[in-house]
Amino acid sequence: MSDTPAPAAPYDLLVVGGGVNGCGIARDAAGRGLKVLLVEQADLANATSSSSSKLIHGGLRYLEYYEFRLVREALGEREVLLNSAPHIVWPLRFVLPHHDGLRPAWVLRVGLFMYDHIGGRKRLPTTETLDLRRDAAGEPLVDRLTKGFEYSDCWVDDARLVALLAVDAAERGATIRTRTRLSNARREGGLWSAEIVSGEGTPETVTARALVNAAGPWVDKVLASTGRNAPSGHHARLVKGSHLVFPKLYDGPQCYTLQSADGRVVFTIPYETDFTLVGTTDEPFDGDPAHIEASDAEAQYLCGVLGDYFTKPVTPAMAKWSYAGVRPLADSGEENASAVTRDYVFDIDTDGPPLLSVFGGKITTFRRLAEHALRDLGKAMGEPHQPWTQSAILPGGDLPGADFEAFVTSAARRWPWLAAPTLTRMAHAYGSRLERVLGEATSPADLGRDFGAGLTEREATYLRDHEWAVTAQDVLWRRSKLGLHMTAAEAAAFTTLFEG
Repeated sequence: MSDTPAPAAPYDLLVVGGGVNGCGIARDAAGRGLKVLLVEQADLANATSSSSSKLIHGGLRYLEYYEFRLVREALGEREVLLNSAPHIVWPLRFVLPHHDGLRPAWVLRVGLFMYDHIGGRKRLPTTETLDLRRDAAGEPLVDRLTKGFEYSDCWVDDARLVALLAVDAAERGATIRTRTRLSNARREGGLWSAEIVSGEGTPETVTARALVNAAGPWVDKVLASTGRNAPSGHHARLVKGSHLVFPKLYDGPQCYTLQSADGRVVFTIPYETDFTLVGTTDEPFDGDPAHIEASDAEAQYLCGVLGDYFTKPVTPAMAKWSYAGVRPLADSGEENASAVTRDYVFDIDTDGPPLLSVFGGKITTFRRLAEHALRDLGKAMGEPHQPWTQSAILPGGDLPGADFEAFVTSAARRWPWLAAPTLTRMAHAYGSRLERVLGEATSPADLGRDFGAGLTEREATYLRDHEWAVTAQDVLWRRSKLGLHMTAAEAAAFTTLFEG
């Protein structure tokens, strides 16, 4: 009798890529009862999905490019995400000043009317016309800006969204493997046979009935690792977007949508209580997506746009932090990077067990993208499954009455000794699962060492044990943005202890 162990049963789905699209697909598939393995070569949301403008929005400017289907779908998803994750998604009001010489006021008003009405808006207020000479929103702006429009969109903590999608997928049975890359994959015996390699360099062979390539900027590289090219000629068009983070540039909760003379749009968004987030740029990119940063030219461009609108002088040297990401857009042949579609495109190869590659997409539409991916894979695999995510709540999102402020008030009664800024931050991060982090703690001492900025040993351990945080960067810049608030000495001490 042989002692050789029987080969492991194949996965139904092998997903490559731990960004919002990969984790969204893994979550949807696991919720349909499929056996799922997701592999990510670095950390969850390590690249594009943690480098966005942090917005759940339809994309007002996409109306200029007649992207009506994309805008309608994205605006509908605002409502879904407000319901499913009220702790990490919340409404914002955007002020769009009318700038003489750019888009006429009537064009802006018509576009905003469409924006208010084509997406099934239910919870968010409609557009208002502002007299910037009298309204408080005009105070930080230069005097020549006298008229503006105020409209609604939503904020999202992008990297936490990805982490929560992975948590939900895992709790529904998916296996999540970070620091694990796909080396190669081939069709063999009616299955995909894939070699994956751990961060320690250990190879392992897994099999799956279908392969999803959601590798973002690396989508073409993953395709090459299967020995195939996209049969219909789809390729990723890499477009770089950079952001600067300044000490707070103005008072008030409003964001601003600033038109640039080149047709692009720059947002300013209140950020992390004490800061203002400014972005983004649209630049062609052909380097290594793993090593990317905002250029001096991009910083000057963003500050130049700010100078057209705000009275306060702003220079790149004033920035506290900057970050950049690469959007892996579907190459539509446009010369202007800003005009390249943000819609998603699938390339599905059914010459054997299916291979689905994802090109493009935006963080707002990840859920619909996942539904469509499972629909197309279901056709190829001959197994229809029912969609389920539209009314599903993300981990921590089941707040009583979906009322975040009431939840914070209740939490303050439960843990009155926790500093208010820390409590609010943690309530946003964990929602109804805050108790899993704080547990039965009755004093700060019960949370272990305080590393600074409200980060404690208890929270860091939770992130390591339940959210795949391995390095200090995972904790300080993706599971949170505490790196912005810590001193260099505090961050260094935390890194030594967490990674030691």
